[in-house]
Amino acid sequence: MSKEILDHLEKSWKALKFDYSPITTRKPLRFPKNARVAFWVVPNIEHFVLDRSNVSLFPNNLKPDVSGYSWRDYSPRVGVWRVMKVMDKYGVKGTVALNSAVCKYYPEIIQACKERGWEFMGHGISNSWFLGDIDEKTERAMIKEVVTTIQRSTGKKPQGWLGPAMAETYRSLDILAENGIRYVCDWTNDDQPYRMKVKKGSLFSIPYSAELNDLPIFIRNGFSSDEFYQMCKEQFDTLYDEGAETGRVMCLSLHPFVIGQPFRIRALDRVLKYITGKKDVWITTGSEIIDWTANYHGHKK
Repeated sequence: MSKEILDHLEKSWKALKFDYSPITTRKPLRFPKNARVAFWVVPNIEHFVLDRSNVSLFPNNLKPDVSGYSWRDYSPRVGVWRVMKVMDKYGVKGTVALNSAVCKYYPEIIQACKERGWEFMGHGISNSWFLGDIDEKTERAMIKEVVTTIQRSTGKKPQGWLGPAMAETYRSLDILAENGIRYVCDWTNDDQPYRMKVKKGSLFSIPYSAELNDLPIFIRNGFSSDEFYQMCKEQFDTLYDEGAETGRVMCLSLHPFVIGQPFRIRALDRVLKYITGKKDVWITTGSEIIDWTANYHGHKK
């Protein structure tokens, strides 16, 4: 049994597409104008279908799942517009995690994001389907469809990727790099970007957050708006202090059907007011962070 465990450990370790790198041994990372923190905001703008229960606030086997679908549908109808207004107030551009189906069904949102100069990254076709358990042919077709649709709709090829539910297969990173994706958000294991190992092209992991994320904070953990603000403030303050030695990245992940609710939106206002009011903070987007990091460490784009 012990040999089986050791063999499994070794196989799992070799499956990782990155090297272990303690942050304490790395060359210091410096951002533009010597900013301590690179701050980027990721609004998840998503599409769902009516007959899949994985979208529900209250899991069930109902078809149609009216309560689940309508809860999520608050985002394109109301929530995203409320979030945009707050982000506009503080001059913060979003890096949108975009289901490509949004391009077809909610073109007004695409236009509004383009007018604001927001960035788009791939987030699957719809958040009702994940990448986890699919064959290679299907996965290749899905990723190509997402990249092609977003480029056609927005005029720019997406540079980044966040898997629906942050799910991947063992092939995903190689296929994403082959399709021109330059950074992924699924690996939430660092405060700085780092290089991934892919067969073709170049791919980075960028700091995202599974915890500083409105969906688990409010829905799964039941925290209040005041607690959300305090968590964001303490996350920023720690990274800001550490950023004096080497730059850190802070991501704020948002779902407009959650943070865009009337009783929560003021918490986002408070967070953005606090962070944008600090000196030595780079308010930026995903591709700008990767461009800078790649150039700083001498990597080819």
